Amino acid sequence: MIPQTDRRKFLKKAAAGGIMALGMPQIVSAALAKEPAGKAPKITLKKDAVVLFQGDSITDAGRKRSEMEPNNTGALGHGYAFLAAASLLEQHAGKNLKIYNKGISGNKVYQLAERWDADCLDLKPDVLSILIGVNDFWHKLNGNYDGTIQKYRDDFKALLTRTKEKLPNVQLIIGEPFAVTGVKAVDDRWYPDFNEYRQAAREIAASFNAVFIPYQSVFDKAQKTAPGAYWTGDGVHPSIAGAALMAEAWKQGVK
Repeated sequence: MIPQTDRRKFLKKAAAGGIMALGMPQIVSAALAKEPAGKAPKITLKKDAVVLFQGDSITDAGRKRSEMEPNNTGALGHGYAFLAAASLLEQHAGKNLKIYNKGISGNKVYQLAERWDADCLDLKPDVLSILIGVNDFWHKLNGNYDGTIQKYRDDFKALLTRTKEKLPNVQLIIGEPFAVTGVKAVDDRWYPDFNEYRQAAREIAASFNAVFIPYQSVFDKAQKTAPGAYWTGDGVHPSIAGAALMAEAWKQGVK
């Protein structure tokens, strides 16, 4: 829950600034409008297409890893991947899409690589969406990881190169690592270093002709309608509203 004092401060500030409440589609549209026009082609969904969501706990979102079949409610978790999948399945009912979520909580890029054959290449996705990077930075703060921004870049590029070699026609979607400043886990220690990971993901997406989803811009824009603690409980993991916001950004980004 959002502390009442924080909520009152936000509402007072919003009223003073004349901020108008926006719906999620409008929030996302406004954030995406600030992005430079990319060269990546829009995603196309052919009949029988396989769509795979990959990443860490934000993607995992409590999915049942024992459930292996596509389009399974438990297997898709309860986060943005599930909400985006639900929308795709509703909008493209005649295409027989097969949607998987293989995110695993705590993962960094090198851990994706360790399980990539079984959890990606063997599934032969036509569309591959990856959100990874927050743990590559966050776990350094608690002393559990000694990676660097260069390792993140190198590992991510190697992973995507390996993927394109095996699946040359795969359509790539790269999500921007994001954090909501001032909410529990996200404090001054994150900056400016964390911004390098965001920029790296953007540059890697461009170099691999991937669709880029600017989640940081979306969450920044969302905080003009509700405080950060409304969208994420700890600054990293989205709330229900935050997951819906991410799903909307994903859908608008790939259209």
